[in-house]
Amino acid sequence: MTDAVSLKPDLGRFGVWTAGPIPPEQAAQIEKLGYGALWVGGSPAAELEFVEPLLEATETLQVATGIVNIWTAPARTVAESYHRIEKAYPGRFLLGLGVGHPEATEEYAKPYDAIVAYLDALDEATVPTSRRVLAALGPDMLRLAAQRSAGAHPYLTTPQHTGAARNLVGPTVFLAPEHKVVLDTDAAVAREIGRETVGFYLRLSNYVNNWKQLGFTDDDVAKPGSDKLIDAVVAHGTVERVAGALREHLDQGADHVAVQVLGDPDRWLQGLTDLAGQLGLQSAG
Repeated sequence: MTDAVSLKPDLGRFGVWTAGPIPPEQAAQIEKLGYGALWVGGSPAAELEFVEPLLEATETLQVATGIVNIWTAPARTVAESYHRIEKAYPGRFLLGLGVGHPEATEEYAKPYDAIVAYLDALDEATVPTSRRVLAALGPDMLRLAAQRSAGAHPYLTTPQHTGAARNLVGPTVFLAPEHKVVLDTDAAVAREIGRETVGFYLRLSNYVNNWKQLGFTDDDVAKPGSDKLIDAVVAHGTVERVAGALREHLDQGADHVAVQVLGDPDRWLQGLTDLAGQLGLQSAG
C-alpha cells in the first residue's frame, strides 16, 4: 500500500481539536453544532480505549487522533485497536500518527526511517492508507504523507504553510491543519493566553525550523514569541474575525481545519457554539 490515495476522508470543513479525551456528552454537543470531526491529541496510548465511548455517544462524528506517537505506541497494538474500532464503527475513526519531537523522546533517531518502518508494520496489519494521516510540517514528511497515507495533519502552522503544503502534495491528498483560537477582543489578553500554549513549542526544533521556513526571524521564535508569531498561529478577536482567519486555510487549499479553542475551559464549548454560526455549520444552538 504505497500508492497515493485518491479518495479523501470526509470530515467536513471544520472539526474540533482537544488536548485529550473529552466526555462523550461533549462530543455529542460538538456533533450537534455541525463540526465533522473530533481530533484528540495528547499522544494517546496504543489501546485507544477512549474512542468507542465517543463514537457511541454520536451518530456521524468522526474521531481522529492528533496524534498517536510512534515512539510510545507500538504499531501492532495500534493496528489491533484500529481494527477493533473499525469493526464496531465502520468508517468513523481516522488514525493520525507522527514522530513527535526529539526533545521529548530519548529514542528519537532517524525519525523518517522510523515512521516508514511503522507504516510498513501498519501495512502488514492491513490498516488502510485511506484511514490514516501523518503529522507533517516539512517537505519530506509531507511527501511521505501523500505517498503512504490519506494525507497530512499539520499542527501549529499558518495559512501560508497550508498553501505551500497543498502545492507540494497536489490536489488529491487530504490536508487538515490545526489552528488555535482565542475569542477575546483584547489583543494583549488574547496573546497572553496564546503564549501559555505556544510557549512550550518555542523550544522544539521541528516547530521553530518550520516557522523560520515561513519567514519568521530568530527574534520572532525566541521566547516568549513575538506578537507577529503569536498572531499568525493563534487567531483572536471577534468571532467574525476568528472565523475569517480559519477560512484562510480553506482558501489556501485545506480540506478540513481542526479548531483548538484556548482560554477558559468552562467556556470552550460556548466558543465553539459561537464559531459554528459564523462558520456556517448546521447549527449554532
